[in-house]
Amino acid sequence: MLALFLSLVLALAGATASAQSSLSKLERVKFLGREYVRLRDWAAANNFTIRSAKPGHVVELTNHSFRLVFTADSREATINGVNVWLSHPIAVRSSLSYIGLLDLQTAVQPVVVPPRNASGIKIRTIALDPGHGGKDPGNRIGSQQEKKYTLLLAQEVREQLRRVGLTGLLARSTDTFVELSARTDLARRRGADLFVSLHFNGIGSSKSEVKGTEVYCLTPVGASSTNARGAGASARAARGNGFDAKNMLLAYHLQASLTTALAVGDRGVRRARFEVLREAAMPAVLVEGGFLSHPVEGRKIVDPAYRQQMAQAIVTGLLAYKRLVEK
Repeated sequence: MLALFLSLVLALAGATASAQSSLSKLERVKFLGREYVRLRDWAAANNFTIRSAKPGHVVELTNHSFRLVFTADSREATINGVNVWLSHPIAVRSSLSYIGLLDLQTAVQPVVVPPRNASGIKIRTIALDPGHGGKDPGNRIGSQQEKKYTLLLAQEVREQLRRVGLTGLLARSTDTFVELSARTDLARRRGADLFVSLHFNGIGSSKSEVKGTEVYCLTPVGASSTNARGAGASARAARGNGFDAKNMLLAYHLQASLTTALAVGDRGVRRARFEVLREAAMPAVLVEGGFLSHPVEGRKIVDPAYRQQMAQAIVTGLLAYKRLVEK
């Protein structure tokens, strides 16, 4: 039995190593100072069938497990129907499509070939960070304040984690203000395996139109963030960049679970340099669970039954990640 287990571990490790090795062997070209790889070369090296469909230079890659869709001159892509924002647009030159090397390393391959934990390392404790609190109400829509519902959601996620044998650690358990640095520091000191910051969106205009969930992970070094408040490309690595691949894998499975379970708009896996993502000493994401400002979605968010569904979707996403990295 032990021999079988060890052979499985070695096979999985070999698959990850093989993917990285095949990427290093692909020819690279430079556009505007960035390294790109031909999509058809990466597809062939990873057993994908490639199909181009015009108009719009849409390129689709499929294998037995995945369907990837890319569009020329766009940062938006889908992986098995889930929207993922790339760091750089797909480039088309002489009818050939190219993808940024950085995106292959930090957006595509982490989902297609999940990174593994070291042998014996299990996911047991999840740091849950209810956004805002105390003097910081977050988004306010009438009498509803974001800080109230992030805490209620975090408490529900903690309870559902307990039911599946995992520990949820709250960055705050009451309506108190907690410095951002203290939130990630608590997670580090308590030995959390993952960090999940919980928020709800709001917008001042187009309230009746903007809705849906989005999950952020840390922007890779050398890329621009996708959020409106994000800074430009940075050449400096933050502590959280040590987990780029696992950050993406975690964000992807949370977004996939939320959009599927709640049947909400898919605003995609996005990138940002939020402090709680930069300073996390473990894989970390920030969940925007919907728009308080939307007349329908906002009413759902304040409904305990809907938050219970959302909490279950978050736990389902966490368990999907756990299964993949512990194999």
